[in-house]
Parts: sequence; C-alpha cells; structure tokens
Amino acid sequence: MRILIVKTSSLGDVIHNLPVVSDIRRHFPNATVDWCVEDSFAAIPRLHPGVGKIIPVAVRRWRKNLLRMGSWREMAEFRRGLQANSYDAVVDTQGLLKSALMASQANGPTLGYAADSAREPMAARFYDRKFNVSRELHAVVRNRRLAAAALGYTADGEPDYGIEAAPAGFAWLPHRPYVVFLTATSRDDKLWPEANWLALGQQLNAQGISAVLPGGSPVERERTSRLVAGIPGAVAAPAMNIPDLAALLAGGRAAVGVDTGLTHLAVALKVPTVALYTATDPGLTGVLGVGFHRNLGGKDQIPSPAAVLAELQLALG
Repeated sequence: MRILIVKTSSLGDVIHNLPVVSDIRRHFPNATVDWCVEDSFAAIPRLHPGVGKIIPVAVRRWRKNLLRMGSWREMAEFRRGLQANSYDAVVDTQGLLKSALMASQANGPTLGYAADSAREPMAARFYDRKFNVSRELHAVVRNRRLAAAALGYTADGEPDYGIEAAPAGFAWLPHRPYVVFLTATSRDDKLWPEANWLALGQQLNAQGISAVLPGGSPVERERTSRLVAGIPGAVAAPAMNIPDLAALLAGGRAAVGVDTGLTHLAVALKVPTVALYTATDPGLTGVLGVGFHRNLGGKDQIPSPAAVLAELQLALG
C-alpha cells in the first residue's frame, strides 16, 4: 500500500499531522507513506522514520514570483513529483482549496473532509470520498480521525508524534541545565511581555538553570539580545535549522514558548513544555501530547511569571 498525505503548512499544523503517520504505520506496517509539504517545513516530516518520499511545494514563494520562469519550472517539477507514483489513497488533511487542488493532481483516489468539516468547504468538491469530522475537536484529533476514516481503521490511544532527536552538544551551550525560551511568534499580539520573560529567566537563574533563547529574523534576534542582557546566565542561540532546534529542545530540561510551531515541536519531542497564550484560545490548537505539557492563558489573558514558574517546578520535579 502506498499513501500520500497532503498537509502543506504551517509549522504547527505540519507537526499536528505527525501522529497520522504513526497511526498508519501501526495499522499497515508495510505501507509507504509519502508527504506533500511546503519546502520551508519539509524538515518536520523528515524527522519521522515512517515517512518515505517528501514532495516539496512552494506555493508561498510562487505566489510572489508568478512572472518568473523559474517559478513555472518549479511548478512543473512539482506536478511531475506528484504523478511519479501511483497511490492507493491520497489523503488531504489540510482541508483547503489549494491543498485539495494539489491532491487532485496526484495519481490515486483523493480523500478528505466533507464540506461541513473542511476549513474551506469548496475543497470537498475535489475529493473522491469525503468524511465528516467534527470541527470542535483538537487539530491533532481531527487529523487522526480523518485519516482513520479514510483508510478504514480506528484512531485510538494517545497521539504518537513518532519523532526523536539526540540532545545537542553545541559548544556554546551553558554548562548547566537549561530551559529553552521560545519567544518569537507570527503576530505581535501573541507575544509574552519582555518583562515577564526577564522575571522568569531571573528566577530560573537563581535556581541554577540557564535560559537559552533561539531567534531567527533580525527582529527576533534583537529581542533575544535584549532579554539575554537582562537574564544572568542566559544564552542567545545562533541561527539554527529545524534539526538543530530539535536537538536543542531535546537537551533542555523544559521549554516555555508562545503560540508558535516550535512550542508544538517541543511537545512532539516529549520535552516538558509550558505554552503561553495571550491572543488566542488554545482549546482546539493548543499543545497536546503524552509528556508534561500545559496551556496557560488565552484570548486577552496573559499568564504571570509566577504561574509559569509553578508549572515548570512541577515539570522539573
């Protein structure tokens, strides 16, 4: 059996889809599971040993460069990649018009959400078979139930993200236990106040624990520099790719993160995690896993440093 999963973006959504691969491989040990994903997030499914071929797509980049011949060549190469194999099932767990169109170009029957279950109801027009899955379920549960209905098994038990990472041995790491601070997110209203990060970092330092702060963009790196300057023993991580970030998280005692995909990655790696929500409700998209994890805050609710520290102390024992 050969199965293609279509889940292209974003980082957190791709991570939420990893348990689908574990479920499929558990019920069909000899199945080959390929995955169509945005090239910027392709490193996530590569972490799962049950994933076969990665078919990268670059819709975000192509939209910005439609007049470039290179974009059209990449699109043609993408279609060839989709059609290179015949599939017993093409399962679109994204539920968007763009993902349904991609799925429809693959060689195999397309399966996805019914119109009243899909994020974009028009997507259902492109599926050969459609399934109703409640939109009131957590995103991880929805992915698992759709794939189970499409392929004829029951998605039971806790979600198994199926990924591991060896703890990092970077020379720049602090020479004592550390907690990873994931301070960056896609929207300013999702940020946790810098004063709170400073207070939490100072309290952890007093307990002999360092804070390590990754940052990617110039704005993120400016923030981490400010925070590191105010937290004794803290370290600003250099620019890192997804595998290195996974190794950094795996070596930490815990992670504290805002509403961002890397916070979900920490939970997927079974790192004790406290997730901070300030502008969104974590009910359907908060962190979910089998290890220690907590969702704090919500829409217009800002968790206090004391509340975060209390959860960390439970996690760290």
